[in-house]
Amino acid sequence: MTETARPELPDHLSVDPRSPHHVAAIFEHEIGIRFNGKDRMDVEEYCISEGWIKVPAGRTLDRKGQPLMIKLRGKVEAYYK
Repeated sequence: MTETARPELPDHLSVDPRSPHHVAAIFEHEIGIRFNGKDRMDVEEYCISEGWIKVPAGRTLDRKGQPLMIKLRGKVEAYYK
């Protein structure tokens, strides 16, 4: 089985294609985020060096119809599954 070359995971990554921190090539592969030792499936954006993730705040939407995000601080690890 041949493994395709995966791009290196950046320090700051966002799921939102409008963000300057969005890298489409990374989302061709399955990635995971471990936050404070637990795997999280709801992360929209992360920064490893600053130690934070952004996750949706329930079903609340902002005035543009996008999910309202909250920032959680802690130890962030990004990895390929």
